[in-house]
Amino acid sequence: MPNPKSYFPTPTRPKNDRLAFEILSVVEEIPAGLVATYGQIARLIGREKNARLVGSVLANAAYYGRYPCHRVVNASGRLVPGWAEQAELLRAEGVGLKENGCVDLKRYGWEC
Repeated sequence: MPNPKSYFPTPTRPKNDRLAFEILSVVEEIPAGLVATYGQIARLIGREKNARLVGSVLANAAYYGRYPCHRVVNASGRLVPGWAEQAELLRAEGVGLKENGCVDLKRYGWEC
């Protein structure tokens, strides 16, 4: 069985540290037991059309330290493909997954 971490490239320094820290500071605010979407984080930093940018920063978040990136999912509640630990971390915080493996955003979505 392949190592899920091998799917992800080694973290590299993002081009805009200030923007990365702005995104990561929002991620730090997500309470345990809840999730936020990439688009929600983009809106909170005033870049509502940049959900993919949020995903790119989170893919390299390890460069900056430990952040609860497992609490971020897509707009459908889908987890990051190939990152099995995300489901484990969410379950450990009390977040249940639906039969299709997605988070029920109505129940576990962060209202901010």
